[in-house]
Amino acid sequence: MRVTRILSLGIITTALSSSIASAHVGLGDAHDALHGFVHPLTGIDHILAMVSVGLLAANLGGRAIWAVPASFVLMMVMGGIIGMNGITLPLTEWGISMSVLVLGAVIAMIVRLPVSLAMALAGTFAIFHGYAHGAEMPENASGLLFASGFVVATALLHGLGLLLGLGIARLSNTVSKMSMKVGGGAIALVGVALVTGII
Repeated sequence: MRVTRILSLGIITTALSSSIASAHVGLGDAHDALHGFVHPLTGIDHILAMVSVGLLAANLGGRAIWAVPASFVLMMVMGGIIGMNGITLPLTEWGISMSVLVLGAVIAMIVRLPVSLAMALAGTFAIFHGYAHGAEMPENASGLLFASGFVVATALLHGLGLLLGLGIARLSNTVSKMSMKVGGGAIALVGVALVTGII
């Protein structure tokens, strides 16, 4: 499957860069993967953005169902590599907060984006999320295992968003649209709170 190939490419790229990031594989392997897995789950901003990507993909349907989440994961890995190597990425927190606001607004307005634009939007925001994960990786952790952990967690959150979106789509048209507007609007409001520093 194309999704598997894209995810494999991202993980391989991370593995190749892990030596640059001074990462190693050792006795703490399980801890490194678990630490990476937990990292995206510790912030409401990461959780909402990643679930939103799944919701957006479900709304668009067709090849967007795999292409939009896959573009997020691939670019998140690229961002993670940047963070692991100590390269500065400006406006990271702002980019993460804006991802919640913008993705929530797109869902609430039920915007029918072209798949390529949805992929670009998700991928752009993913760089900031990946950078945050990579920059906060423990110094003595394995880059490959840590990245594998946050890739799996992200994929699961995307899957949750997809399941929610596809489930909502099975409801009546009126209820489905209203659910997306309310849900997307709530996500966007959290995004506003994040951008303005309220939370």
